[in-house]
Amino acid sequence: MSDPTTESIVTTTRRVVIPADVDPVLVLGTSDQVLRAVERGFARVRVLVVGREISLSGHRHDTDTAAQLLEELISLAKRGQPLDAAAVEHAISLLTSTSLASAPGDEILSVRGRAIRPKTPGQKAYADAIDRSTVVFGIGPAGTGKTYLAMARAVQRLLSGQARRIVLTRPAVEAGENLGFLPGSLTDKIDPYLRPLYDALKDMLDSEALPKLMAAGTIEVAPLAYMRGRTLNDSFIILDEAQNTTANQMKMFLTRLGFNSQIVVTGDSSQVDLPGAQQSGLAVIERILDGIDGIEFCHLTSADVVRHELVGQIIDAYSRWDEAGAAARRLRAETGRDRIRASRARHR
Repeated sequence: MSDPTTESIVTTTRRVVIPADVDPVLVLGTSDQVLRAVERGFARVRVLVVGREISLSGHRHDTDTAAQLLEELISLAKRGQPLDAAAVEHAISLLTSTSLASAPGDEILSVRGRAIRPKTPGQKAYADAIDRSTVVFGIGPAGTGKTYLAMARAVQRLLSGQARRIVLTRPAVEAGENLGFLPGSLTDKIDPYLRPLYDALKDMLDSEALPKLMAAGTIEVAPLAYMRGRTLNDSFIILDEAQNTTANQMKMFLTRLGFNSQIVVTGDSSQVDLPGAQQSGLAVIERILDGIDGIEFCHLTSADVVRHELVGQIIDAYSRWDEAGAAARRLRAETGRDRIRASRARHR
């Protein structure tokens, strides 16, 4: 009898053929929007369309699930059921959450009888990247589990003895990392910016153990500014809300990496809160570090959102709004240039 864990990671190819009596546009969507949704939902599957044949290549488990979905889409198209990207993404979420929940070996941490594991293909790819690379960037919108999965892996490494401590940090940009004008002690001033990290830790550790671990320095939660000048050895280090770092802060943080340590950086490029015209360090880091072994970038999308289903739709709506605004700005700029050229031509 074959090992189901081995079976699920074997690379395979599946082919799905769109019947002659079905319009491919009904299956693939206008401008291939349904096809794009399938590609986003199955990040580890290579999708190639030639005529009416759709070729799927990748891990057997993911490929079989993607083929199952496409067969269902063809059946819906035969019945005249309209398809759109949002409906397909929801179907993918249902398929993958069910299959991933029962897949062996995917559990990261078990807390009070509750298993923490990836729930979408994008999250699975992200968790796999954390397992194999020294520095991982998890980039994507709110609700995709970027920080939560990284925290779960950090706690698992600590409990198993693979890491001696966990270091969690965030930029306190809302106060410009100048916290002096806020009332209360230093802890009182910092806590509101670090509260989401504390909340995640409380989900994953016994309520009595957490204060002891923090008192001993085994788990440290601190603002990014406090990382300067340090070398962090034998540590699992997470930088959260990295879109609110400047380029210099990002460089400072990444160079804290010591021996036998690992870094996970999480952020949402669409929610930059830096004051003025400062450029986000997260916005340029992929171009700076591209091609370096041991560093991976994982891009999560609205298809990976595991909060209320409206969250994914809200994220997509804002993306469309931003794209429309960018297009309008480009048009205005081009119109302005045309007017300048016309004015110069008249005065020659």
